[in-house]
Amino acid sequence: MSAIGQIALHVTDVDRAEAFYRDTLRLTRLYRFGELVFFDCGGVRLMLEGGHPPAPPEFACCVYFRVTDIVARAAAMNAKGARFDDEPHLIARMPDHALWMTCPSCACASACW
Repeated sequence: MSAIGQIALHVTDVDRAEAFYRDTLRLTRLYRFGELVFFDCGGVRLMLEGGHPPAPPEFACCVYFRVTDIVARAAAMNAKGARFDDEPHLIARMPDHALWMTCPSCACASACW
């Protein structure tokens, strides 16, 4: 693993959260797609995902890591005892990369989607 690629933050009111991160924290807004708003945070993308009920702090976000080969990384982690709820799978093809995902079998996994 290398740098963090994206952090997903579940919010109840995406409009209010967007205003806070844009106007109060002065993060650069990249784009918005429905209830998803993306900001640049020093090279790390922050995704606000609206429409969620208030969640306990331990379920508030997911951390996305950039890896060169998610299938190989998941297999290596599995060999060391990590378990996953699913196999690595393609989420979306972006202009500059393909977004793949897998969720570990742990308490935080339910916060992913």
